[in-house]
Amino acid sequence: MFFTQNHTFHIIAMTTIQGKNFIGYALSAEGGRKFQAYAPATDTFLPEAFHCATPDEVNKTMALAEKAFDEYSQVPAARRADFLIAITEEILALGDQLLERANQETGLPIARLQGERARTINQLTQFADLLREGSWVEASIDTAQPDRAPAPKPDIRKMLVPIGPVIMFGSSNFPFAYSVAGVDSGPALAAGNPLIVKAHPAHPGVSDLTAQAIARAAQRTGMPEGTFSMLYDDGFEVGAALVKHPASKAVGFTGSYKGGMALYRLAQEREEPIPVFAEMGSVNPIVVLPGYLQKNAVELGKTLAGSVSLGAGQFCTNPGLVFITKSEGLDAFQDSYKTEILQTSSATMLTAGICKNYYKLRGQALAQPNVSALAISEQHSEGKNQAEASIALVSGKDFIANPKLHEEVFGPFSLLIVCEDTDELYDAVLHLKGQLTATLIAEEVEVTAYPKIVRQLAKISGRFILNGVPTGVEVCPSIHHGGPFPATADSKFTSVGRHSILRFVRPQSFQNWPDTLLPDELKNANPLGIYRLVNNVQTRDAI
Repeated sequence: MFFTQNHTFHIIAMTTIQGKNFIGYALSAEGGRKFQAYAPATDTFLPEAFHCATPDEVNKTMALAEKAFDEYSQVPAARRADFLIAITEEILALGDQLLERANQETGLPIARLQGERARTINQLTQFADLLREGSWVEASIDTAQPDRAPAPKPDIRKMLVPIGPVIMFGSSNFPFAYSVAGVDSGPALAAGNPLIVKAHPAHPGVSDLTAQAIARAAQRTGMPEGTFSMLYDDGFEVGAALVKHPASKAVGFTGSYKGGMALYRLAQEREEPIPVFAEMGSVNPIVVLPGYLQKNAVELGKTLAGSVSLGAGQFCTNPGLVFITKSEGLDAFQDSYKTEILQTSSATMLTAGICKNYYKLRGQALAQPNVSALAISEQHSEGKNQAEASIALVSGKDFIANPKLHEEVFGPFSLLIVCEDTDELYDAVLHLKGQLTATLIAEEVEVTAYPKIVRQLAKISGRFILNGVPTGVEVCPSIHHGGPFPATADSKFTSVGRHSILRFVRPQSFQNWPDTLLPDELKNANPLGIYRLVNNVQTRDAI
């Protein structure tokens, strides 16, 4: 990779981590404050230094993005689709280097990272397909009726349009799928918005390599400079400055409740408040009804143990609470659940801070009155920052009385709540707040036999699962990855799947505009061949 004096990118594969801020097609390192990437498995720091952005670099970035919006928002959908596909090609061209760096910076195994990279490619490809088909803009046309009495009806046409520069915060637990080219970046770019990423300090090298891939793809496909930028910071100043900047129009965030709410408050305190689409955590309750338990106790214990410990419990859909009743099969279930957890190997957590916090929160949970440890893994892997899988036990009555037990413990921990009967179980579920997921483990006849429990779980969840586990999020049009507050800041939107693009657009109506001046999506001839609602009829026909 070669640079001109202002460090403008040329389209030659670059594999050296730069450690500088990406401001459009230029690299910038104006500030003196730097940090290094941490390798959690070895408890060491990697050699490259990453330059934290300065206030001036933030302002330059936002000015460039604001300028780029005027042009990028008008780039035809087919060209934006080419841009997204070019990103996937550039990411794949990084090959094993990207996977190996992610393994170093996160401790996640290569196989898991290969799957996550494939998911990221799939997400971007789905948005490219969405753009090429085109009907996602929800074009609606009501033609004029000049002779209508008592007043003429004007010609009114509506579609979804981009909103402006989007600020995206990378997540610690998904270095690809929820990071620089992830579930917020893909739909923001697809919709026609410039993207500014605040790289997560837990995997800055991965972010650097991915940013290079996006920058190369943007140049290959002729996107305006400022369509994509990425800034570094190992603190909070840069993120806060980006959210408060008047050119910012929306924020995407995945992380803690504290972090999400801090950004939300900043966004609402602006002269022009902007939406913050924050995913902020979930305990993802699982409710087991007695009929199912009686028939499937041993297998259920194995299944839940696998879900609790998957990925060192670092999924936002980790099942943190399991509700069950004193009924036939309980002892067999507990024995199975306990045995599986005891035999589960410890696993490396993403950062030393996350690992420390896991043990702190787990300790606080176990120290609560009448809470006991049911099982703590006896299998210890080599390496630093290892988290033991563990489950604890408490009665339904004590759970209801103690709000501290309702909170998330991020990591491979789950609390088993044993209720006297289904009435107490229902009372316990009533004390839960909004969740990304809720799971019902039940025989089919039990679903209709316990309508109050079913309705309450549906009320608090974005995704309601029957006889499965919440870990694993399918990327498809029907997925809803969101939920009532405090799981997310706005339960109407998903961060996964095609409908996640709706976060970064707004409706706009055009009244009495001549056909030649309308966007192609709204012209009489329907040159894009998309589905439109014309005089209340869904059709692809021209007018």
